[in-house]
Amino acid sequence: MREIEMSIPNFFTCPISLELFNDPVTLCTGQTYDRCSIERWLAAGNLTCPVTMQKLHDVSMVPNHTLRHLIDQWLDKSNFHHNLHQSFHHDHDHYDDHDICKVGSKVMFFTSLKHVLESQDHSFLDQKIQVLEQVTCLSEDLPRKNEALISIGFFPLILGIIFGSRKPQENMNLVEKSLDCALKLLPFSSLDDLNILLEESKFETFKVLFQEGSYLVKISLCNIIEIVSLPTSISTKGLLSKIGNNTQILQSLISYINDHEQNPKLSQGGIKAIVSLLSSSSSHDNRGENMIKEGLIPSLVTYILELEKKDKDEMIPKAIKALELVLDLESAKKEFMGNGVLSKGIKGLIKMVFRVSGDDEGSESAVNCLMILCCESNEIREEAICGGLLTQLLLLLQSQCSVRTKTRARMLLKLLRSMWSKDPKKVHQ
Repeated sequence: MREIEMSIPNFFTCPISLELFNDPVTLCTGQTYDRCSIERWLAAGNLTCPVTMQKLHDVSMVPNHTLRHLIDQWLDKSNFHHNLHQSFHHDHDHYDDHDICKVGSKVMFFTSLKHVLESQDHSFLDQKIQVLEQVTCLSEDLPRKNEALISIGFFPLILGIIFGSRKPQENMNLVEKSLDCALKLLPFSSLDDLNILLEESKFETFKVLFQEGSYLVKISLCNIIEIVSLPTSISTKGLLSKIGNNTQILQSLISYINDHEQNPKLSQGGIKAIVSLLSSSSSHDNRGENMIKEGLIPSLVTYILELEKKDKDEMIPKAIKALELVLDLESAKKEFMGNGVLSKGIKGLIKMVFRVSGDDEGSESAVNCLMILCCESNEIREEAICGGLLTQLLLLLQSQCSVRTKTRARMLLKLLRSMWSKDPKKVHQ
């Protein structure tokens, strides 16, 4: 009886979850899975049998009553149902014999998946894509389950698949699936693994994908920059500096913003990546200056005005935040005033003071931008007052915005008083 309790017969466990069947169903390929596991697999867009990798021309499922009956008999005989119920209520640090067996089975299963990804055989391309889809599906249960995905090294292996190829554009589907899987594993993995991009050959692939990758690949790379730029990502500061000072990558990010008509989600990814790079920039870093040289300011102003015109405010706060971060630089102020951007840009920022989708952060960034610019010259202050800034600030002060935003608004009003005293007629106009 003790031996029976220690292990579940292999044919009583689902090949996907590696757990005891609850509702076994059989596919047209003859393979049996637990209903909830295979439904989740199919819902993720997979149209193949996870075990045989055969395409499913018929996705109907037939209940396997015989297997269900055998399992019920086995449970009754071994009194296993009670033990299984208890194991689900154990603390995570405590395992019974069944748990140990189950964990061991999963490690073996994950190791077999890893071997497929490690294969250098080019004929394994389809199988690799299927494995990546399966790992992505399994990663949904992290960190509660499937910790072995992390412990046996899937994350660094997948990074090697993405950036280890000299011609990644030849297998873009593989790169897409790999990046999707890597991003699912990244929150539970060591960011140190991303430092493989410090190798010149792999960084070159990184740059190529920014320029020639698919739409989904480019969005995923922007997401990686966001994560690498987090304040907690101390171990990747060298990589962050390398990315932020690379002209080709910055050109690509700014081109994504300019392409907002055709690819709005990619533009959003580009802006978020730029904000992350600027937020993490140090006084010894030139990434802000480099972005200005590549045309960041006119791109941001155009983006803000275009989205405001279409009444689509959801990404405007991020764009204004990017503008606020870069306007700390003298070269940015000169660019703003000397590139025909001034009049349009000031008017756009004024509209955003009390309009950014009720977004307090967006309003604060708009006020801060105007504060920086109005400190530069009387000409800008006059432009701002004539553009209706006073009315917008008064409305903002009456709103439910934060104390900090109201404080910045009062400071800007105080700055504009100099215009009142010098020429009250202009203010009235």
